[in-house]
Amino acid sequence: MTEDNVIRVANKPAMNYVVAVVTQANSGAREVVIKARGNAISRAVDVVEIVRNRFIKEMEIKDIKISTEQVQRENGTTMNVSAIEITLAKK
Repeated sequence: MTEDNVIRVANKPAMNYVVAVVTQANSGAREVVIKARGNAISRAVDVVEIVRNRFIKEMEIKDIKISTEQVQRENGTTMNVSAIEITLAKK
């Protein structure tokens, strides 16, 4: 898995990420990884479902990993943030 096949979901509209996933898949990538942290997790799930149900029906969820990451705040303290990594693969 190369870093080129990783889509990091943040604050942009879901369709921006959908276009990125579809572009990766159409350019020959067998797998695309969607990563998100914190409040963006629900947007990442939305992206996966939109891709699978509307655009590339032969994509399937290969793997889902959930974790907790420690993030450094500006004041020097750390906080825990939930993270998800969803791997999509063509059937």
